[in-house]
Amino acid sequence: MPITEILEKNCALYGNDVCLVEINPERHEKRHTWKEYELIEPSHAPYYRREITWNIFNEKANRFANFLLGSGIKKGNKVAILMMNGLEWLPIYFGVLKTGALAVPMNFRYTSEEIKYCLTLAEADALVFGPEFIGRIEEIAEEINHKRMLLYTGGGECPPFAEDYSLLTADCSSASPDIRLTDEDDAAIYFSSGTTGFPKAILHKHRSLMHACACEQAHHGQTKDDIFLCIPPLYHTGAKMHWFGSFLVGGKGILLKGTDPKYIFEAVSSEKCTIVWLLVPWAQDILNALDRGDLKIEDYQLSQWRLMHIGAQPVPQSLVKRWKQYFPNHQYDTNYGLSESIGPGCVHLGVENIHKVGAIGVPGYGWEVKIVDENGSIVKKGGVGELCVRGPGVMECYFNDPKATAETLKDGWLYTGDMAQEDEDGFIFLVDRKKDVIITGGENIYPVQIENFLSAHPDIKDVAVIGLPDKRLGEISAAIIEVKQDHTCTEESVMAFCHELPRYKRPHRIIFAKVPRNPTGKIEKPKLRVTYGADSIVATQNKG
Repeated sequence: MPITEILEKNCALYGNDVCLVEINPERHEKRHTWKEYELIEPSHAPYYRREITWNIFNEKANRFANFLLGSGIKKGNKVAILMMNGLEWLPIYFGVLKTGALAVPMNFRYTSEEIKYCLTLAEADALVFGPEFIGRIEEIAEEINHKRMLLYTGGGECPPFAEDYSLLTADCSSASPDIRLTDEDDAAIYFSSGTTGFPKAILHKHRSLMHACACEQAHHGQTKDDIFLCIPPLYHTGAKMHWFGSFLVGGKGILLKGTDPKYIFEAVSSEKCTIVWLLVPWAQDILNALDRGDLKIEDYQLSQWRLMHIGAQPVPQSLVKRWKQYFPNHQYDTNYGLSESIGPGCVHLGVENIHKVGAIGVPGYGWEVKIVDENGSIVKKGGVGELCVRGPGVMECYFNDPKATAETLKDGWLYTGDMAQEDEDGFIFLVDRKKDVIITGGENIYPVQIENFLSAHPDIKDVAVIGLPDKRLGEISAAIIEVKQDHTCTEESVMAFCHELPRYKRPHRIIFAKVPRNPTGKIEKPKLRVTYGADSIVATQNKG
């Protein structure tokens, strides 16, 4: 069934239950009420807080759907969404789906040119955008508004080049539109992270979205009583597809703006959250704050917190070991996925397999996995090859890009571009991105292995390893190291720490700098290569 039917079911069963809460600790406001939304300031959370019920959620989605249908948007059209996380985001997303049109979520970091590129690539017929993007949209408004509807949401004065979403939808019918949908209808276009160039448009059907719901709930056993804390941006599959597990059973979701460890603990405590999905940097920040004494577990109500899971990037074993020292009763899971496989879950560790921390895990619910060499033949256990996945959540194609589709989809298998190996117990370990492998003097070096090793250094907060050109060896490895707050770290201490590594795996250069990550936690290695790839590298020492 299409995912919109889950919303209808939740509305029928739990209509008056709160389903979504928005919290912004950095925004303090007086009590204010408008339409169905009420700003609530309980004593335990004197900051900006809003909530809606399943009834309100569904009514908002229906109003937007009926407005779009009345404006000429129909099945197969595309509606782009460029908004920060908030209570309006998901009702707008589901409103698009209810029309039979495709939802096209967009990265909030896109520049004006990237917004224009993605709107054109996806052939978007409308764009809904929030106040944070007025300036960027204004720069390209004349180019993108030709036969394309621009809708502004977020309060305040509507810019002259757009129409006011709130005014246009206020008097629309709140009844569900009569649009027949099936699992095989196109549902959404998501964009790749763009870490290797301009994003690709990833087309998914309703069956993909439904499988994300089933897969997530099968892995983590969400019930109606679970409360999920959602911190990552909703435009990305990772955050939303983890929330889908709670959505499937009518559980509550908390949308937190901000990643400060104190904000996370306050939200878990005040909202009684039971499940939290983190990115590696946020988990590290929490642990560092606990180590420094800036956070004290006893100051918060955390006993109901049952599951912490991580995805979007390799997870150092040292991080999980430290986490379990502070939270010995937490269930833990690692999730692996791509936007091309509708986000997380095609491979996961499983809460019962914490003894295998370091692995990304085993095939997820409804998924198949294989590891192949350059000829497409399955490699022997222990050998390194490209990870391929197959299942109901695989994308339909890269929209308007048959060449890239043919390179990535082969006989129903999605070739991920990630290098992996399988151990004797059938657990899969991520080695690195195929394109990130460093070849130095004929030896293959996998940066993730070095990054995981260095992450155990007591003074290192974050690390990225990239290849730099070298006349003699072809490439050499360089470690960009971000030092923990109030800690010091030297090249000598890092190289001494690396003596346990084989000589060819030791970084040839050490660079102390901030490690850039995108909103989903992935290291922005192309940016690092541009910054440090030339001969003008400063504050480094050649160890070759």
